[in-house]
Amino acid sequence: QVQLVESGGGLVQAGGSLRLSCTTYGLTFRNYAMGWFRQAPGKAREFVAVISLGGSTLYADSVKDRFTISRDNAKNTVDLQMINLQPEDTAIYTCAAGGQFTPKAEHYTNWGQGIQVTVSS
Repeated sequence: QVQLVESGGGLVQAGGSLRLSCTTYGLTFRNYAMGWFRQAPGKAREFVAVISLGGSTLYADSVKDRFTISRDNAKNTVDLQMINLQPEDTAIYTCAAGGQFTPKAEHYTNWGQGIQVTVSS
């Protein structure tokens, strides 16, 4: 059974930082691009960042200067380091695995359950 499990979410004040981690199970991790997405209440799911098998990265414009995605193939994990968080970053964050290096959610095949990030002003 394939599982992706996020951790590291929570409540933080504006300007603060959080580091999210996604651990995968039952997946040949090194063969997948890994992405992060988020969804705020009343809004559509939004691409955040993706990292390729070889470590290339892409970011949404809204987070490009503040978030960093990384992966550790030995641990089967992908992280999202978030700094200078703002209230508009409040959302459920979900990690996903896919066969393509892409910001398009429809190309991802495995998803975690999501974890809440709340940023207070």
